[in-house]
Amino acid sequence: MESHHGETVPAVAVIVVAAGSGTRLGRARPKAFVEIAGRSILERSMDAVSGMSETATVVVVVPDALVADARAALAAAGGAPVIVVPGGDTRQKSVAAGIAVLPEGTGIVLVHDAARAFTPSAVFDRVVSTVRSSGNGAIPGLPVTDTIKSVGDDGVVQATVDRSTLVAVQTPQGFPRAHIVEAYARAAGDFTDDAALVREAGHPVAVVPGDARAFKITTADDLERADDLLRRQGMNQTSIRTGLGVDAHAFDVDAELWLAGLHWPGEAGLAGHSDGDVVAHAICDALLGAAGLGDLGSRFGTSAPELAGAHGDVFLRRTRDILAAAGFTVGNVSVQLVGNRPRFAPRKAEADALLSALLGAPVSVSATTTDGLGFAGRGEGLTAIATALVTLTITA
Repeated sequence: MESHHGETVPAVAVIVVAAGSGTRLGRARPKAFVEIAGRSILERSMDAVSGMSETATVVVVVPDALVADARAALAAAGGAPVIVVPGGDTRQKSVAAGIAVLPEGTGIVLVHDAARAFTPSAVFDRVVSTVRSSGNGAIPGLPVTDTIKSVGDDGVVQATVDRSTLVAVQTPQGFPRAHIVEAYARAAGDFTDDAALVREAGHPVAVVPGDARAFKITTADDLERADDLLRRQGMNQTSIRTGLGVDAHAFDVDAELWLAGLHWPGEAGLAGHSDGDVVAHAICDALLGAAGLGDLGSRFGTSAPELAGAHGDVFLRRTRDILAAAGFTVGNVSVQLVGNRPRFAPRKAEADALLSALLGAPVSVSATTTDGLGFAGRGEGLTAIATALVTLTITA
């Protein structure tokens, strides 16, 4: 690793290419954002990267319109920070966009197709090791087992190709940074993969053993293959549960308002033993109820002096830890806030981001009024209604 402006920069960088439209998959969303057993192809492709034996700088290249979505999804999934940049209209331009943001000090660059979502981390490690020891590029590949024929324009077989000299190439493909930067700077045409481009620039590329699990998800049949792989590995044997949480507090003009984890200066606060954050409390009740682990009152009663005046983040973190200890993972949370004030919409994005970060899962809060009906309509207080989804992994 080398130092850059006083910070330690990993010697290895991985560019995950997820900017393709994936039209052959037949889905409305770009391929990398299609879900398999509850997680997107992009998120699953990140598992192998995070499992590498050494820390790497990770750059994810996605369609321009989905940069914000990708950042939010990857942040909610947890793990090390990821650089997300918009790609181009070809794979080659997308990789170039990833190369352009690599930090100084990066010595080895791996380029990986997000569509190869189940590539084992060991393949990444093999590529890095070979690039480091040889000083040249390395790509994973598998022997070709089918008989290969060359066919003319008329569809008639011309010859049988010697398959002993062939390999089916996969990703990640790894190179010394100087080699891939030079290759992209000199590129005169569009190449099918990065190794071809680097070889065109005059640099050798070796083949290391690939893995059958690194197949590329391209068609609907490939999605079925992915589902089957997960079933066989026992990865998608999960119990999915939902919960509902409701909380209400009256306004207290002598208190400061804390709502959805945020401080609202100049607004009347909410009465309660803690800060009265109805959004945070409703979320906790929904999560605990979904997991069958009690509720806010039984877990965090008013008899606990350390919780007097405590803010919502305290309860959310503790609830998340309670669920994790019992083997549950938070899927997502949706909250409806009911009241006349404060005006919530200008801070919705801020609240969603904070709550999502606290729970490590997507959280969305919306607000509405009751047209003057009820205590909330009369401006006497606030109500929040939360629904939550949690999963319990069952090992095979």
